[in-house]
Amino acid sequence: MSFSHRDPPPHSVDVHGCDRLYRALTDCHRRIPAGPSREAACRHLNRSFAECLVGVACPRESDAVRSLCSSGGTALKRRQCQEAQLSLSACLSSHQTEL
Repeated sequence: MSFSHRDPPPHSVDVHGCDRLYRALTDCHRRIPAGPSREAACRHLNRSFAECLVGVACPRESDAVRSLCSSGGTALKRRQCQEAQLSLSACLSSHQTEL
């Protein structure tokens, strides 16, 4: 099974589905002063927002990583997990822009 085939990246990614998480994360950052306590308190929102963005930008690759890398398994499953991770990395790289 190959995960190298993917749609060409869109010019922009619609992150509308992540807006609620974004607002919750910014609210968390606004309420809690910078430092270890903010990091601890906002960690779950930061992770959820990041996973949402990755899922919106690269839905097929993200789903493949989630399903193939969720637990240990045979050598074949581990190889498929690695292939899925590489495909996800390539997809995310295709969305990056130079500053």
